[in-house]
Amino acid sequence: MAKDSNDTKKNKRDEKRDEDLSEEDLALKQQLELYVERVQDADPNLQKVALESMRQEIRTSTSSMTSVPKPLKFLRPHYGTLKAFYETMGNSELKKYLADILSVLALTMSAEGERESLKYRLEGSGGDIGSWGHEYVRNLAGEISQEYAKRQSEEVPIKDLMELVQQIVAFHMKHNAEPEAVDLLMEVEDLDLLIEHVDSTNFRRTCLYLTSSARYLPGPDDMLVLDTAYMIYLKFEEYPNALQIALFLDNMYVKQVFTSCNDQLRKKQFCYILARHGITFELDEEMAANDDDREALQDIINNTKLSEGYLTLARDIEVMEPKSPEDIYKAHLLDGRASAGATVDSARQNLAATFVNAFVNAGFGQDKLMTVPSDNSSSGSSANWLFKNKEHGKTSATASLGMIFLWDVDSGLAQMDKYFHASDSHVNAGALLGVGIVNCGIKNDCDPALALLGEYIDKEDPFIRIGAIMGLGIAYAGAQNEQLRSKLAPILNDTKAPLDVIAFTAISLGLIYVGSCNEEVAQAIIFALMDRSESELTEPLTRLLPLGLGLLYLGKQESVEATAEVSKTFNEKIRKYCDMTLLSCAYAGTGNVLKVQNLLGHCSQHLDKGETHQGPAVLGIAMVAMAEELGLEMAIRSLEHLLQYGEQNIRRAVPLALGLLCISNPKVNVMDTLSRLSHDTDSEVAMAAVMSLGLIGAGTNNARIAGMLRNLSSYYYKDANLLFCVRIAQGLVHMGKGLLTLNPFHSERFLLSPTALAGITIMLHACLHMKAVVLGKYHYMLYFLVLAMQPRMLMTVDENNKPLSVPVRVGQAVDVVGQAGRPKTITGFQTHTTPVLLAAGDRAELATEKYIPLSPILEGFVILKENPDYREEDH
Repeated sequence: MAKDSNDTKKNKRDEKRDEDLSEEDLALKQQLELYVERVQDADPNLQKVALESMRQEIRTSTSSMTSVPKPLKFLRPHYGTLKAFYETMGNSELKKYLADILSVLALTMSAEGERESLKYRLEGSGGDIGSWGHEYVRNLAGEISQEYAKRQSEEVPIKDLMELVQQIVAFHMKHNAEPEAVDLLMEVEDLDLLIEHVDSTNFRRTCLYLTSSARYLPGPDDMLVLDTAYMIYLKFEEYPNALQIALFLDNMYVKQVFTSCNDQLRKKQFCYILARHGITFELDEEMAANDDDREALQDIINNTKLSEGYLTLARDIEVMEPKSPEDIYKAHLLDGRASAGATVDSARQNLAATFVNAFVNAGFGQDKLMTVPSDNSSSGSSANWLFKNKEHGKTSATASLGMIFLWDVDSGLAQMDKYFHASDSHVNAGALLGVGIVNCGIKNDCDPALALLGEYIDKEDPFIRIGAIMGLGIAYAGAQNEQLRSKLAPILNDTKAPLDVIAFTAISLGLIYVGSCNEEVAQAIIFALMDRSESELTEPLTRLLPLGLGLLYLGKQESVEATAEVSKTFNEKIRKYCDMTLLSCAYAGTGNVLKVQNLLGHCSQHLDKGETHQGPAVLGIAMVAMAEELGLEMAIRSLEHLLQYGEQNIRRAVPLALGLLCISNPKVNVMDTLSRLSHDTDSEVAMAAVMSLGLIGAGTNNARIAGMLRNLSSYYYKDANLLFCVRIAQGLVHMGKGLLTLNPFHSERFLLSPTALAGITIMLHACLHMKAVVLGKYHYMLYFLVLAMQPRMLMTVDENNKPLSVPVRVGQAVDVVGQAGRPKTITGFQTHTTPVLLAAGDRAELATEKYIPLSPILEGFVILKENPDYREEDH
């Protein structure tokens, strides 16, 4: 009885549901139920008609995917029945037909992880995959990747899967779903297939997805993905993009790009990209056959045009007028207390003014302290300013001339000449360093820096030696010059050489061979580390030796492992320090999450007072995580935690790490954190925070940071050390009167210039030992920042490298990876005429069709050629 009542209830419920359906739905439902019965009929002809009709119904409805299509909904209850019947059928065309239908039904019916849709697809009749609709294809792609992984582990053949993959990829590429095609091919480890399927309409979007996903893939997949993107760009002759990937991979491809392209103008553009990246590169006959052409190209790579372009920008923006330190301090805006104390002429304040003057007037070739000719005597007032500095202060003052004439080698050397003959060794040392600074990033066939500085390396006076060695390091950063190695390496193992000379030699060799993994240099530095006595190992300068060693492996990941093993044999006072420094340099700019975790692990330990290795570990977190925006935000949050829970030596490094993460990019949250730390009770934390305020605002003229620093200058007016840091930070914020940046990333944050990162890293390591190094007698280590200084400009030039003014739109860059259609790449733009300044995160695009840019990324120097299809509109 109970059973009957249940049945009647059920029937009533069914009837109720049927009543809810509209008439046509009801008709469709009954129709489909009839088909299901007919399919199981004994007569093959009836079966065939039923299957055809069913297929037709499903196909016509699958096209819209807003809700579950009606036929699939009504066939759900019969999925089991059809499956069971399918198993009983003999092999025939009809069975394959039914398999196709079951494959589609499995889309909504199949249990999780059964992969039935794929199973029936493989057993079915094949045919056009796209006719069943997008959702079906998507679902299949997901099931294929699971099936592929399973078959790989069981070593079963995968030929049938790969045929299906071919069809799906072709379908996706036709229907603007490039990211899905790429994802599927990555899952089945066959990216080469992609190259056949891209065409001129979709290769840009495909490559954009490939290059941006590379950041988040584990090795070696990331290299494989970039390799594929490079091949696609070459196939479609998008050479500038191919060159950027070649530079990122840092391999032989750079040469291949030059040899593949026959257009002299495009080669000029490549040279500008290489010059901005700051690598030493020699063109040969293959890359440019004509001698005159080759010389013209080599000139661009050697950066000889940089000074000229920078000064054109300065004239255009009308900031040629030299600025004095007082213009930067703006003491009149403060209340009486601080400005009263500032009238006393102290050597420390004059030294700070020297640096401010050098940073602010960098590259302008004129200032108000060092280059002002005075009327009464031939020596000029520079001598007067020079002698307002004490002893080693004179070194920085003389070297500041190098900064003022930055990139303009001829005028710089002419100005510096008289100081070579001075009787004061500090002045000589400064002149030597100045020569190095002027030549920073500029290469020259007659090697003036080597000719001038080479003979001073082995002088008796340690100051002069340091000046020459550091000058050579800055002038030849990344040059891998063998001649210099044979001159400098012996100093490392010279028992008579003082510690500071050895430390600077290690740093300079690290710079010259940055990222080269050169074994001879590594050996020399390792031996120098092993030769240090117990007492020397506690000296802050000794810690520059592991840094020199780390620079050799900058960004080279696993290549560091052999050297890292050797470092485990060092004295325990330096062992961990060396370990952290090597790790952080080797993975710098890679965004490797595991290494960040490893470094965070070292920072979470609470150690005894004497331990110093946590400083470089904290900096390491920033160096590794600065590669992409997501990792960067996460690192900032992790560093906030370290501030709350870390020991003092960690807290001293956190501000510097924040400074590196947001260098020349003043993010408000970081600015607030640093502002808070700049009033910390521990003076070293406060000093690091003040320096970092300078770094995050470097070259931006950021008014808020400038205001903070002015207030700090009155707050710390009695504390000479902190006031010195505030002044340096003020100089950095107004660096190059706001035309320069320190950001080592360029080309829309895709490429990382190794020499620039090296310069910043050295400066930050110096700031880890603020009192001994920067506030001691090695303040000229601040000049290592010159390696990262670049004009933050877009300069458009014509075919003869002459500046060309065109309208451009400059706005915040928008990430358009994987978006449909042709989305706008910038937002909130303003239209200016070139040359223009680009802030962090800005992007430019041409606002005219009259010219075609030869580089897709508008930064630095971009050559424009006239658009042959352009017609002036008749008004």
